[in-house]
Amino acid sequence: MTRPARELESKALRLPRRERARLAQRLISSLDAEADADVDKLWLQEAERRLDELKSGKVAGIPAQKVIRKARSTLR
Repeated sequence: MTRPARELESKALRLPRRERARLAQRLISSLDAEADADVDKLWLQEAERRLDELKSGKVAGIPAQKVIRKARSTLR
């Protein structure tokens, strides 16, 4: 960690709890914003691929009730 970063960290740790929480949230959000664009694009591509497979009949859907029953039995 660079000296300016260490100094900033030291000052940030002296902030009241609420201000530290807000600062931490904003810092984390600034990192997530960069990754979110790529992730959103990849999930959209995956969703479109799956929809194409369903429409073409390549795969069959599973009724929601069956999925829920299986999930519940697995969690027990």
